[in-house]
Amino acid sequence: QVQLVESGGGLVHTGGSLRLSCVASGITFSRSTMSWYRQAPGKERELVTLITSTGGTPNYADSVKGRFTISRDNGKNTVYLQMNSLKPEDTAVYYCKAIWGRAYWGQGTQVTVSS
Repeated sequence: QVQLVESGGGLVHTGGSLRLSCVASGITFSRSTMSWYRQAPGKERELVTLITSTGGTPNYADSVKGRFTISRDNGKNTVYLQMNSLKPEDTAVYYCKAIWGRAYWGQGTQVTVSS
């Protein structure tokens, strides 16, 4: 059974930081492409960042470049999203996604940035 469990969301003020974690089980994590998506109220889910199984140069949405950093620890089956200089427009539910043969999603973690 595949599980992706996100944690680390919360309420922060503008300019603050949060670090999201996503722990995966039931997949070969080291061979999985991992990504973070977000969905704000009334908007479609959008890709925030992606890191391949080889850990090469990640891709980032223009809106988060220079502020967010994705990383992975294959020994802990965990992918992280370090979010700095947070803005109110970053408010959303953040989802972890794994691609290992097919796509798997976590349940999401709420991030709220107050102005």
